[in-house]
Amino acid sequence: MALSFACVASLAAGGPMPELALGLARGGLLALRPSPEERAWGGPSAILNLGACAQSLDRLTARVGVVAALRFHVRGIAGFAQTVHGVEPEEIEALTRRHLRAGAEPDEAGLRALLADVEALYADAVGEPWPEDPGEQLEAAARAMARAWRAPSARILRQAKGAPEDAGLGLVVQRLALSLAPGVSGCGSLQLVSGRTGAPEIAGGFILRSQGLDTSPSTHPLTRAGREAPAPTLDVPPLDELAPAAVERLAAAAATATAGFRDAHLVEFALEAGEPVLIDSVPVRRNARAAVRIAVDLANAGVIGRDEALLRIEPRSLIEHLHPQIDPTALRDVFGSGLAASPGAATGRLVLSSEAAMTAAAQGEPTILARVETGPEDIRGMHAALGVLTLRGGMSSHAAVIARGIGVPCVVGAGDLRLDPVARTLTSPDGRTFREGALLTLDGTRGEVLAGAPAMIAPELGGAFSELLDWADAVRDLGVRANADTPAEARMARDFRVDGLGLCRTEHMFFDHERLTVMREMILADTAAGRLAALDRLLPMQRADFVELFEIMHGLPVVIRLLDPPLHEFLPRESEDLHALALAMGLPVDQVMARARALREVNPMLGMRGVRLGLVMPEIYEMQARAIFEAAIAVNRDAKAPVVPEVMIPLVSANHEVVIAKARIDAVAAAVQAELGATLDFRLGVMVETPRAALRAGDLALSAAFLSFGTNDLTQMTYGLSRDDAGRFMRDYVSRGVFTEDPFHTLDLEGVGELMLIAAKRGRAGNPDLVLGLCGEHGGDPSSVRFCKVAGFDYVSCSPFRVPIARLAAAQASLLTRDGADGGR
Repeated sequence: MALSFACVASLAAGGPMPELALGLARGGLLALRPSPEERAWGGPSAILNLGACAQSLDRLTARVGVVAALRFHVRGIAGFAQTVHGVEPEEIEALTRRHLRAGAEPDEAGLRALLADVEALYADAVGEPWPEDPGEQLEAAARAMARAWRAPSARILRQAKGAPEDAGLGLVVQRLALSLAPGVSGCGSLQLVSGRTGAPEIAGGFILRSQGLDTSPSTHPLTRAGREAPAPTLDVPPLDELAPAAVERLAAAAATATAGFRDAHLVEFALEAGEPVLIDSVPVRRNARAAVRIAVDLANAGVIGRDEALLRIEPRSLIEHLHPQIDPTALRDVFGSGLAASPGAATGRLVLSSEAAMTAAAQGEPTILARVETGPEDIRGMHAALGVLTLRGGMSSHAAVIARGIGVPCVVGAGDLRLDPVARTLTSPDGRTFREGALLTLDGTRGEVLAGAPAMIAPELGGAFSELLDWADAVRDLGVRANADTPAEARMARDFRVDGLGLCRTEHMFFDHERLTVMREMILADTAAGRLAALDRLLPMQRADFVELFEIMHGLPVVIRLLDPPLHEFLPRESEDLHALALAMGLPVDQVMARARALREVNPMLGMRGVRLGLVMPEIYEMQARAIFEAAIAVNRDAKAPVVPEVMIPLVSANHEVVIAKARIDAVAAAVQAELGATLDFRLGVMVETPRAALRAGDLALSAAFLSFGTNDLTQMTYGLSRDDAGRFMRDYVSRGVFTEDPFHTLDLEGVGELMLIAAKRGRAGNPDLVLGLCGEHGGDPSSVRFCKVAGFDYVSCSPFRVPIARLAAAQASLLTRDGADGGR
């Protein structure tokens, strides 16, 4: 029978115990189990063997033998004493060790002595003898569980899991299965799917002559194949050989529970002389990969609908499918931690420079690149390494953004580690020193650095994962594009079935060694003619990149951002490197050093970059525009689906900047069309990264076909935070409740989000056809995707490996807004 929420609340307040329950107590041993409104909220532990008394001992002895009867009684008194009266379990264990030999079957003499001592311990602790009335035991146990539920600590823990303050607890009174009896008796669990893969199989475990949460090295698998329970250390037969009919009935019960509860369920059971008794049914514990397979299989079986299957999967959990992960069963020797900036795991030899990473890659040697922080000059090394570790930086730092873009595991802000570039060592907080060449593993999913090479699990992109995303694409109406800077990244994005490229950062195309040399010649030129000569050499390189990009993305939109970073980022930082550059280029050292000093800025992220660079040195943007247009015309001559390039101007603050830049780009487009005798459609847009641009979006919309919100810089400028330095204190801010989330990780709806809403409203008021997109790293964050859907955006764009997450999040946003349930989720 069940005691309702109201009944349990009454018991906690001193109310009466139902007579029906008291009558049930006099019929044999009972179990009292908690039944909260939501299992995830937790609750008190079950109390078993209630009703133990002299009369029940005689009845049990006649039924199951004296040894089993004594075991039931000892356990009943001990469990009652601990749960109801707070007797320390160590005291019970000490008595057990005194009277029973470890690993041996208990005998009658030892059990009678133990029973006498446990009753004496109870009487001493409680101040009165063990109650012989089963009804009194049941009532005391029920009141104790009701009080435990209402305790302040329990209430705080529940509310932390989302329970309301008045969350209710029910209690279930069950006849006790005699699982300690001789023969095929015991307790176990059975499920019909693997908790690790989600594939159909009978899995679980069974322990002979056990009760409740007993554990044993002789755990019996349910079948020869189904050894998902702890691997047995003894040669024990599977349950389907001991009691095949019982396994069949339990499997049928699990199938019924799965259909009835509309989720994969396991059944907890007891066997009494081979006869199964169901104790409970609970959802199967599963990892992220299994959750996808289970949801898809349930939908295909008609147990749930496809929409519900989509809503059951947490989008971020798809990370487990996309990257190699450390096997959950592997030993982890963690010696450092930071922010989990890019998911996945990788093992390799420690290197402390990009050059070392590239050299090792050429020899086929996997590496983990460790740096204090990375810059543009490290991009090639990051491509060569299997993982990237930085001591500084936050979720939107250079290392984090690039690593997510290329799908490399990355941990940033590991400030407790010390890197010595002279000694070529990495030192952990516990004093261990790892020399360059040491074998390390980087876990970008957890943000941890490990010594050695733990076992890995390979990514899985087919099967249920692919099917689920097909369903997501059929539902969503928010576009999902990718941020891709190279043809290789574009191919990766295309493999993830994107709706186009939402951001191609052209500066990353210049870090190839040959191109970087020409780029530096352009930067160091002291005349416009000198710059033009270098740009003429860069033009065919850029054009070739765009041709390949357009061919890969044929039929899909491609947003190309014109050069954004300040020019000093393309020059070496160290004095000796500048000397080497001057020697290599045949220039006076003083001239190179002077040019580097002239380009250096106090706050370069707010200096001459983006559109400012394009207006002061217009020949740079003109070369890039020509490369884009010539490439598009070349590809369109043979393409069935013409390319319509979308040219984006970065870091705009005022519409007049757009007007000037647009006039020059339009002039280049007209010249290219005239020279090549072809026509070309293209769109010009603005990257909204400054608060002023968001506020003046109505002006910008008059000159732009689209606005794409670069939320990395928009967040940085709205908060006045350096995204490269915020990692030093962000964890403290979040843990102390100053910020609810890292605003570089999850979009700040109250500040940055409001700016975006203002911009969307003002922009579309002046240009109803204005296309709105988000191209910052927030494009792969599920809550930010949902915001964009509600705000009426046309697309989000994120790094290729976050595209599946955005596709599922966009589908969920469409389902929730379609059903009118968005406000309640």
